[in-house]
Amino acid sequence: MFPALEINLSAIEENAREVARFCESDGIQIVGVTKGVCGDPKIAKAMLNGGIQILGDSRIQNIEKMRENGINAKFMLIRSPMVSEIEKVVELADYSINSELSVLKKLSEASLEHGKSHKVIIMVDVGDRREGIMPGDFASFLREARKLRGIEIVGIGTNVGCFGGVLPSTENHEVLRRLNEKAKSILGVEDLVISSGGTVVLNLLEERQSSYGINQLRIGEGILLGTDSTGNRTIPWLRQDTFVLEAEIIEVKWKPSLPEGPIGKDAFGNTPIFEDRGIRKRAILAIGKQDTEIEGLFPLYNGIEVLGGSSDHTIIDITGSKVPLEVGDTVKFKLSYPAMLRGMTSPYVHKAYI
Repeated sequence: MFPALEINLSAIEENAREVARFCESDGIQIVGVTKGVCGDPKIAKAMLNGGIQILGDSRIQNIEKMRENGINAKFMLIRSPMVSEIEKVVELADYSINSELSVLKKLSEASLEHGKSHKVIIMVDVGDRREGIMPGDFASFLREARKLRGIEIVGIGTNVGCFGGVLPSTENHEVLRRLNEKAKSILGVEDLVISSGGTVVLNLLEERQSSYGINQLRIGEGILLGTDSTGNRTIPWLRQDTFVLEAEIIEVKWKPSLPEGPIGKDAFGNTPIFEDRGIRKRAILAIGKQDTEIEGLFPLYNGIEVLGGSSDHTIIDITGSKVPLEVGDTVKFKLSYPAMLRGMTSPYVHKAYI
């Protein structure tokens, strides 16, 4: 059944094991992030088999799915809870990250109502400009948050490389270290979680710069693909043979490389630009932007070039292909993180576990 994602569970397990082993030497616990695979229970199990003990996901529905499928782990909601889902968060997640006092108050009320104690990590914005309290507001926020019953503030955290593309540095992690000292004084505790993410932080540790007290690292892409998009690199000590996308050819034709006629915008509102390369042999694949990120497909066969596509079609140039390709044949690709994410989300992409 095509298109299909071949998922190598043993390679993902090995990546989880290597990441956990690498970070243990610095006293860092790994949170295996499953949001990129929609909380897939088989992939979650592979992470656990590799030594991961906490699984993190941004969707409470994914955490619910993993629990319903017998995944026995601690779960962290790694997106600030929506007020409309507070009850489920308290029911299903052991931890959540937070940056709004109003949300913490709702968590407090729900936890008390259910007789639970919900663990929270307070997020700080150290420059990436996604979620988090500004450092100057941290102390006053924490003094208010500590008054709430039913929740336990177990640490502070930050995120880099996701929205603003900000790279981890000694400077932005020094902010966390200083605020951790302040938090210990305000809360009257000695041991707090200092949580950082995502995969790009591994580079800070590989270069043996100080970890600045980080004792928890939230990682998805590194385990799932062995790559680091923010750092624009392949991680040499991890495996990249984890996901392969296979799509079927539905047309093969020799065609001019330039469209003919007035050019407007494509179906997604973009104005396409083409290079005149003469008559080329092209193939159309039965997969499109509804199923994956076409720009994130990297052919495993030499001599094939991805040209682009539409909602349901991907156009490839096969003029220089070393493998003869006809209608009904399939082409395999490695994927970027966004391409994998969309492929796992699409109900039209078959998942095959190997």
